[in-house]
Amino acid sequence: MNHHGGKPVRDLGMLNAHAMRVSAEELAALKADPDVASVNPDLPVMATDFNDKLDYGWMVVTGITRMSGTLPYTGAGVGVAVIDSGVDEADDLRDDNGRTRVVYHQNFVSSDITNRDTYGHGIHVAGIIGGNGDNSTGTTPIGGQFTYRVRGIAPDVTILDLQVLNRWGVGSDSAVIAAISRAIQLKSQYNIGVINLSVGRPVQQSASTDPLCQAVQQAWAAGIVVVVAAGNEGRNNSVNTNGYGTITAPGNSPYAITVGAINTKGTLSRSNDVLASYSSKGPTLYDHVVKPDIVAPGNGVLSIRGVGSTLDNTYEANGVPLEAYSTNPSEQIWGYYQLSGTSMAAPMVSGAAAVMLQKDPTLTPDLVKARLMKTAFQGFPGTSTAVDAATGQSYLINYDVFSLGAGMVDLQAALNNYDMLPSGTTAQSPTVTYNSSTNKVSLVLGNGLVWGSGLVWGTGLVWGTLVMPDNSITGTGLVWGTNTLQGFGVIWGTGLVWGSSTPSGESTTVSLNGDQ
Repeated sequence: MNHHGGKPVRDLGMLNAHAMRVSAEELAALKADPDVASVNPDLPVMATDFNDKLDYGWMVVTGITRMSGTLPYTGAGVGVAVIDSGVDEADDLRDDNGRTRVVYHQNFVSSDITNRDTYGHGIHVAGIIGGNGDNSTGTTPIGGQFTYRVRGIAPDVTILDLQVLNRWGVGSDSAVIAAISRAIQLKSQYNIGVINLSVGRPVQQSASTDPLCQAVQQAWAAGIVVVVAAGNEGRNNSVNTNGYGTITAPGNSPYAITVGAINTKGTLSRSNDVLASYSSKGPTLYDHVVKPDIVAPGNGVLSIRGVGSTLDNTYEANGVPLEAYSTNPSEQIWGYYQLSGTSMAAPMVSGAAAVMLQKDPTLTPDLVKARLMKTAFQGFPGTSTAVDAATGQSYLINYDVFSLGAGMVDLQAALNNYDMLPSGTTAQSPTVTYNSSTNKVSLVLGNGLVWGSGLVWGTGLVWGTLVMPDNSITGTGLVWGTNTLQGFGVIWGTGLVWGSSTPSGESTTVSLNGDQ
């Protein structure tokens, strides 16, 4: 391939592409080259943790108790690739013989030549997926309160550390794509069944042409479940959408399981669970894909602490008091940390997927996604309000398909579900269309997702009419839950969600999708 004077940065052979650094003049030549299919900026990606204190105040102990009760499965034998800021070999990530379950390290960040998690995000994510609670002791009362066993969803999984974020929690598209490619290459060697992406960036183009989404699609096609954080822009009203249309990439991929965040208020009961106000909402920009797919606990989550990391040093108050997880007050193990965000919700679902794959290794990514969505818990209120304690600003949350998706993950129910996808269908997330003359929204099923006569996942009404793959109209369609269209007038007709406006973004690094 003619580099036109550009400096190669990274080979992205999975996409038949290269990441390169070029000057403005070289960029023009690349765009004009007939052998170059497309040129895309190598955009920055970031961790999707949320450090604002509004939704803090409640601690959620990771683990199967909160998710679904005691289970006979622990994710043993399943590999999970954590594409993040790194994963340290912590005590909670060791097996019963003291051997580390972090079986592979690779750093894709040129500025941080280390296998250590200097940001402190990746180790927290890994603990949610597979921490075994070795540094916590459990349920003895102390001062009238109970201590907790800080345990991950799948405490016997093996972890592959693919580091793409630097010490400030920032990475690049090309690093993430290279890490996904490496996970695909290592799939057979480590039985990788799941990729966790608690990273994201603003959507810049259709998922069909976005290199980051293309990489997700390839991993999915290779038989790997890809779980992605939805983003933390649910409060973003900068363009008068009340947080709608803020799903980040690659969560806009119709293949990925895109996860929003729930605030459990620190209890094991579901009765007081509410959607976190910061959790990003769909539909996705450009493609209008219905996202998120599912939600999971993501607020005030306890997991492994990255001692001395950037997050640890910046937000010292997020360190978990010893008495919250230890029955021995004389111990000095400050091993746990509290974070909120869809970054914390996504690994809940990654752990759940690993458990499902341990029970039935023959499950395809589509079937894992379909069963998780079909069995999701839907008993939420119509609306709730979150108030920022610092500013007094309130945020109204509507429990609709673009906020909640199919509902909250219920791992026990998913494990007990044996439904199969109809022949020839997939679990790609559907899209929606908007008719400005009738003010109605229609669901476009595209390549599947129908579970029977008019049913998609559940028993609730979708607004407007249902458009089948053959463009026939079936009347009132059924989707996910019993939600009604509340407070949505603000997004219909806006250029951001339904129009063709293009968000701006620039970089001197480009990815080339053309012949090598």
